[in-house]
Amino acid sequence: MTYKRGDRLALVQTTDHHTELKPGDEGTVRRFDAGLSILHVAWDSGSTLSMLLDDGDEVRPA
Repeated sequence: MTYKRGDRLALVQTTDHHTELKPGDEGTVRRFDAGLSILHVAWDSGSTLSMLLDDGDEVRPA
C-alpha cells in the first residue's frame, strides 16, 4: 500500500511494547519511506512513533 502526507490512519497493532499508543488511536502521515517500509506518523496523542510495516506494525485508514 502507498501512503501520502496528510493521510489519516488508525493503529491496528504495534510491536513496540514501550509505547502508550493503543489500537484505534489515530494520526496523520508525515512521510512514507517505501524502500524501508517505514511510515512516519504524527499521532493525535502527540506521539511521533513511526510504524515499521515489515516488522509487524499495522495501520488502517481512519
